[in-house]
Amino acid sequence: MADIEVNRAGELAVFEAAARAGSFSGAARALKLTPSAVSRTVARTEARLGVRLVIRTTRSLNLTAEGEAYLQAARRILTDLDDAEQAIADQGAPRGRLRVSVSQSHGRLHVVPLLGDFTALYPHILVDINLTDAVVDIAAGQADVGVRSGPLEDSGLTAKKISQTRRVIVASPAYLVRRGTPVVPEDLHAHNCLNFNFRRAEPVWPFVRDGHEFRLTVRGSLEANNGETLGQLAADGVGITRVGAFSVADDIAAGRLIPLLEDFNPGDVENTHAVFIGGPNTPARVRVFVDFLAERLQT
Repeated sequence: MADIEVNRAGELAVFEAAARAGSFSGAARALKLTPSAVSRTVARTEARLGVRLVIRTTRSLNLTAEGEAYLQAARRILTDLDDAEQAIADQGAPRGRLRVSVSQSHGRLHVVPLLGDFTALYPHILVDINLTDAVVDIAAGQADVGVRSGPLEDSGLTAKKISQTRRVIVASPAYLVRRGTPVVPEDLHAHNCLNFNFRRAEPVWPFVRDGHEFRLTVRGSLEANNGETLGQLAADGVGITRVGAFSVADDIAAGRLIPLLEDFNPGDVENTHAVFIGGPNTPARVRVFVDFLAERLQT
């Protein structure tokens, strides 16, 4: 029979904090404990389980395979505990930690500027936002909400469209003076076209002429994983790029970038969704955040 004196929820919280901080000292600061107390708690958990969860070094710690599995379980359990407390909280006001994962450029340009208004509306929600271009595993408990642009993979997650943006081809005035302005899509063969590095091995840009769509293979000297970087390279005069209009809107308005070949723009759009674990037990903090984004980012 399990020892009823063991505070397993507390141990889970300490272990999760240590894994998130990457060190016992970082977890200690976050939890207002001493590093030795954190170390003893993790060691006690390892002793009870009979496995090693972390590999300690002088500066950091790394999780073992068992530690990774335990971390995912710990996060699910801690989230369930938060949800249970929220369900019985006074007046049912949304509350608790909300972990949000969003890409670097979309987060910096569109999500982060809204967080002040959101926290003013929901002061009992602690927003824990992570800007990363890596796709986190929502189902495994790595985040509560993921904001993702482009086509979504099949999964059991719920997805809600929160915005969309058209695509635009742009270049800087200096580049166009130096290399000339393309008049028809085929002119791009003579230009340095900057592309995403996660699209196709054979990059193609879509166009429309006389009502018929076609695709053109382009080449360039640089690739990047986000539109903000490609827009910055284009504004610096490196080449021509095709990105979501949201990522270069300020540069276009300021004249640092000029839209090109608009008569041939096929009008395709890129959708952005909020993805989360749906169902009747979806925490209120998740629902209100997703609805807030959809309302504020709709175009």
